[in-house]
Amino acid sequence: MTAEPPVDRVARRRSILRLSLGITALLALNIAAYWALDTEPAQRMLAALSSAVYLGAFILAFVANVTVLVPIPYNAIVLQMAGSADLPWLVAICAAAGSVLGETSGFLAGRAGKGAFEGTRFGRWIARQLQHPVRAFGVLVLVAAPPNPAFDVAGLAAGTLGVSWRIFYPAVFLGRLVRFLLFAAFAVWVLQG
Repeated sequence: MTAEPPVDRVARRRSILRLSLGITALLALNIAAYWALDTEPAQRMLAALSSAVYLGAFILAFVANVTVLVPIPYNAIVLQMAGSADLPWLVAICAAAGSVLGETSGFLAGRAGKGAFEGTRFGRWIARQLQHPVRAFGVLVLVAAPPNPAFDVAGLAAGTLGVSWRIFYPAVFLGRLVRFLLFAAFAVWVLQG
């Protein structure tokens, strides 16, 4: 086993600074979005979207997943939307698409902090897991499918470690599609049955 070369401390600090600035910017955007949703124009827009289930599922999943640090419990709402829609599977597809686009925020924040994990034992381990496209795809699908907030960490790590968007987006979409199709099936068989 060969020793890995030491990582430049200045480069690591810059990476950590970029990651910190990216997360701070995302937090500011989350707070601004939360504040903006309380305004009268936003409330009117949300009321107008209530009749557009499919677009509403997309927007809800997008907004819920773009917020990295402020969790929004949207899974129950998507389940209810699937139960009231004529095409529950289309709600699943729309929610999965909005979800994966929303996850871009964490992925890009991770890209900004690329190099922050280099030289650490955890960084080397996760880098080995995500360096293999098939393994990275499988790990991202498995982490994206269950309704848990842990995916934000995986999205940040994928961006930080340079996982290709060609692997990230299809894997996350597939994981989220599995989740929301199960929601749609539950809505049809249990809630409507």
